[in-house]
Amino acid sequence: MRLAFFGDVVGKSGRDGLSDHLPGLKRDLKLDFVVVNAENAAGGFGITENTARELFMAGADCLTLGNHSWDQREALTYIVREPRLIRPANYPRLMDAPGAGANLFETHSGKTVLVMNVLGRIHMDPMDCPFSAVEKELASCPMGVAADAIIVDMHCEATSEKMAMGHFCDGRASLVVGTHTHVPTADCQILPGGTAYQTDAGGCCDYDSVIGNEKEEPLRRFTTRLSGGRYVPAHGPATICGVYVETDDKTGLAKRVEPIRVGGRLSQAVPSVVQD
Repeated sequence: MRLAFFGDVVGKSGRDGLSDHLPGLKRDLKLDFVVVNAENAAGGFGITENTARELFMAGADCLTLGNHSWDQREALTYIVREPRLIRPANYPRLMDAPGAGANLFETHSGKTVLVMNVLGRIHMDPMDCPFSAVEKELASCPMGVAADAIIVDMHCEATSEKMAMGHFCDGRASLVVGTHTHVPTADCQILPGGTAYQTDAGGCCDYDSVIGNEKEEPLRRFTTRLSGGRYVPAHGPATICGVYVETDDKTGLAKRVEPIRVGGRLSQAVPSVVQD
């Protein structure tokens, strides 16, 4: 299978970037399944039904979330009606979070893809153990038996925690990819056990910014320690950043992984695919 994962969509710039570039990428790369992290899609904070629809119309097959999952209150009810929207699986049990932290999807060709989303705990809000949550999902839907491919979105701050999750899942998932920090890392690789890995997919946002936000407010806070208001997404042309993976149809393990960067300010990177 040919899979793609795109990092945090920040505001209208990110949504427009995906609308402009994702349809062509799906066609040119012959993508079977596309996952997009959308936790910053609505004005930089959370997701709404309308913003989710924009991303689905652009070509996303599944949307994952993160620490801003419930910033828009309507997400609490929308996620119950929309199985393509996945929230972190490791919320505390007593929270009784709506929606699902993992779901099994079927592609147009009949292949199945398990997508799961977890929150890290280093420099993040207290959550249940992400490793236990992932282990539970991998055990209940093993790759090569119940799923043809598995994608793990590790939404967290610390590089070490993301890398640890990659090695924890190595040989049991097709792709482990980090989100949350909005900057693409240069460590795109296939781990020894066959799992594709990148510490952070990057953001789908305007990079003339501070991690996708207009520069003035972050600079004010860093230089004066005073807040002048909310962060506002930058509105220039977005670079949409992600990861491309080709999997072995028999095992689900990665045969190829490459970064994707299209549009905006960053250096461009589009995998080459032999046309039939």
